[in-house]
Amino acid sequence: MQLIGKEFNKLQDNLSLFRNRDGSIIQLLILMFVIIGIMTISNPGLYLTWRNFEAIAFSFPQFGLLSIAIMVTMLSGGIDLSVISTANLSGIVAAMILTTWIPAGAGSGQVILVTTLAIVVAILVGLLCGIFNGMLITIIKIPEILATLGTMQVFMGIAIVLTKGHAIVGFPEQLLFLGNDTLVGIPIPLIIFIATIFIITVILNKTAYGYELYMLGANRTAARFTGIRNNVILLRTYMLSGCLSAIAGIMIISQTNSAKADYGSSYLFPAIVVTVMGGVNPNGGVGRVFGVIIAILSMQFLSSGFNMLRIGGSASNYVQDIAWGSFLLLVMMINYWKNKKGGIRK
Repeated sequence: MQLIGKEFNKLQDNLSLFRNRDGSIIQLLILMFVIIGIMTISNPGLYLTWRNFEAIAFSFPQFGLLSIAIMVTMLSGGIDLSVISTANLSGIVAAMILTTWIPAGAGSGQVILVTTLAIVVAILVGLLCGIFNGMLITIIKIPEILATLGTMQVFMGIAIVLTKGHAIVGFPEQLLFLGNDTLVGIPIPLIIFIATIFIITVILNKTAYGYELYMLGANRTAARFTGIRNNVILLRTYMLSGCLSAIAGIMIISQTNSAKADYGSSYLFPAIVVTVMGGVNPNGGVGRVFGVIIAILSMQFLSSGFNMLRIGGSASNYVQDIAWGSFLLLVMMINYWKNKKGGIRK
């Protein structure tokens, strides 16, 4: 009984930390506006333009979905390192359907039908990848980081076999519309991102699964004593991550008009960075979608400003990586100082 009491005390501490995250979100908002201000001063007449913000709205949604996929697995106390490979494999399967099942001269109705089928199959592929990850973790008991590190290579290998290392190109306009067009002046990728984020927010905050996920991440032992089926929640979580990755994969191929096994490989580390920076506890149980969105936007505004300034010339990407890492360290140091100050006051 003493052990159970200790576990529930830990659970209460984690849930209290979750309730006190509003200050961190305000801090992120302030940092975001500071970035916008600095970049506006550095790029007068260029940064604060509709064209720049429209470019940002087209470029960040797929990266944002991958970050949210990592977030939901971090809430459980794990991580999904296979999100990029899942996205690419899902996109490649969709691309193969689009390039083989649409005959020359096909009518628009047939094209729409095949495009819809390709999207559904891609999401199912992401779902299967998530189930495979979840089974490795819950049945075989492989640690999350090792399981998804292995499946990252497996899924990439399958994608390379399917494409023979080449890119699949030439998709119908109905698919390209999703990644490159606007609806009433709003980029379609942004609309898809907002709709997906709304659904994820409802799932996490308004459903029994969301509550149980936070409980599981806060303390797995205490969660089990409350009757939560830990393995079921973990399996659902990695299925959700796979679906989000698949949607990101569809958005990537619709924007680039091509599918390849190694697209988006540079997204993994930044996605982990913004997830942690957005207030998600890597140990699980703490984090909000809104915080991650603010972190994503902050990093995107920073990247856009660096691209305009072209700092570092040909090495600008490395300078940008330094800036991202420095920004993460700054946020973590501020959080550490606030937590230490709060502990002293307590």
